[in-house]
Amino acid sequence: MGFFTPAPEPMPAAELLALPLRDRLRVLTTTWVTEGFNTPRMLHVVYVLKMFGLYFAVGLAITSWTSSTVAFTDPATWFTHIITYQKLAVWLMLLEVIGLAGAFGPLCGHFVPMLGNIRYWIRPGTIRMAPWARKVPLTGGDERTVFDVVLFLAVLAALVFPLVVDAAPVPHVPVGTTAQELIPAYAFIPILVVMPLMGLRDKVIFLAARSEQYLPIMLWSAILGAVVLRGGSTAADFVDLVIVFKIIIVVVWVGAGVSKLGEHFINVIPPMISNSPGQPDFLKKAHYRDAPTDLRPSRLAWFMAHVAGTTVEIVIPLVLLLVTNSAVAMIGAVVILAFHIFITSTFPLAVPLEWNVYFGYIAIVLWGGFGDGFDASTYGIWNFHHGWILVPVFALALFGPILGNLRPDLVSFLPSMRQYAGNWASAVWAMRPGIEERLNELPLVENQIDQLQRMAPTPYSRDDAEMMLQKAVCWRSMHSQGRGLLSAMYEHLDDIESRTMREGEFMCNTILGWNFGDGHMHDERLIAAIQNRLGLEPGDLVVAYCESQATPWKVSTPQRYRVIDAALGVVERGTWQVSDCVGEQPWLPNGPVPLDVSWNAPGFVRQHTLTGRTVDDRMMER
Repeated sequence: MGFFTPAPEPMPAAELLALPLRDRLRVLTTTWVTEGFNTPRMLHVVYVLKMFGLYFAVGLAITSWTSSTVAFTDPATWFTHIITYQKLAVWLMLLEVIGLAGAFGPLCGHFVPMLGNIRYWIRPGTIRMAPWARKVPLTGGDERTVFDVVLFLAVLAALVFPLVVDAAPVPHVPVGTTAQELIPAYAFIPILVVMPLMGLRDKVIFLAARSEQYLPIMLWSAILGAVVLRGGSTAADFVDLVIVFKIIIVVVWVGAGVSKLGEHFINVIPPMISNSPGQPDFLKKAHYRDAPTDLRPSRLAWFMAHVAGTTVEIVIPLVLLLVTNSAVAMIGAVVILAFHIFITSTFPLAVPLEWNVYFGYIAIVLWGGFGDGFDASTYGIWNFHHGWILVPVFALALFGPILGNLRPDLVSFLPSMRQYAGNWASAVWAMRPGIEERLNELPLVENQIDQLQRMAPTPYSRDDAEMMLQKAVCWRSMHSQGRGLLSAMYEHLDDIESRTMREGEFMCNTILGWNFGDGHMHDERLIAAIQNRLGLEPGDLVVAYCESQATPWKVSTPQRYRVIDAALGVVERGTWQVSDCVGEQPWLPNGPVPLDVSWNAPGFVRQHTLTGRTVDDRMMER
């Protein structure tokens, strides 16, 4: 890839687009091996500047302006004061809500402009997604109102408040700990009130804020922080608060590690490495069995997934939680920092870069020590003074991951702690000609084909823009669920070659302003909202959707899918075996993977029959 322009594509866009879908996928996936998404390096520079400048530097500057213990010009103070843990969490939550963190830019489907989120959420009339609209009073409907806009502005104000309020000194800290400060407990009350209310009106904003990551920090900062800052507190109260902060972070790490067990995650590693601008081509190819003919993961990819990835993400945090030796704690923190640096270097799609900066940095703060006399045993879980508090702490922290793995249909993959695990609810859209253009009739929506043709400094031609967007479908096909989704499309559509194929996550970003890999954002509820506004005909928009695999470490557990027609609703439900998906090439050279159909809408008949055989005939043959 070049600095201002992408690297040359494998063939002219017009020639590529003239190929059948299966051949287009083969060309794009084999090209992805070394080129990834093929965005200009200039965009990576933008991400780096945003990550270290806007987030880290400005966040530390805000901390130093409101703290008497942290000095922006003294880097040593950045790592020895717990106030940085709180302030940088609030600052990152604010950036996430605005759209200047994980959902920013082309790697998340925002081309022109690169900012989504706030542009949609301060405008009445855009689509909102209430999580329980039929069950919770006053949350029904899918159109943003003036009330929703006011509530969103209240969320922004509630996040600014703890940022700008002066830190309060901690009365008592253990011997050997430097003087500490905390954000006053009352400063967290507004966000703890308005964010859940916002979530009931629009789950998209609640999840975009990464509430599952940062609200627990704020909740316990309010509850235990009030105890620490009261007149009769002791040093033990401060120790308990720090340990709770550690538990919150460890649950995130371990939850993410556990979610990577199973057959999905190994398929995440090769395309992620391929998208890294810093990896040499030979190393990218080494993550595939025999690129370009066999793009299944290699043994190196298995090692990176299950040893350097899953094992590190589970074992090292557990060691950190249980360790009492300061040297071991510091080594573990450095390993975690290196882990997050590596993830950041790959510039993964959805770009959770600031999140990785925060978690790597906070590992050093929490386990590196609070002064020259720091002793890890002082802040170890074995030294927790009010043991009963651990029950609600662990209960709240583990509720989402446990329920989300047992019933993934009920919980977003974010509270389930399945970040980048490969086991995601996902979707692929198939539209008849002209339907994508009709999406521009939705409030504030401009389809990405049009956006790319306005990209600066190098606008794309229409064909080049189409090829760029088909790379997102190619990326999905390199993961396990993508092969199942495309199989469902092949089984359903006899006109698939004439249709516009799109990755559901990118479409969701265009319509709702945000998505971070959560297919729950663009399931049949979003499709119904689109249908209510556009009145599409049967077959105009067909969506293949799959749910996360429940308890993926059980090999026999199938993955559920459903097919949605915008005009008809859900028309088919069924399952596929993940092992069938991971055993195939991304372009499905052997045809669709077997689908086990469990339900069809009354009267619904699939469009597609292959070589004169019915779907039922093919299922019997298999």
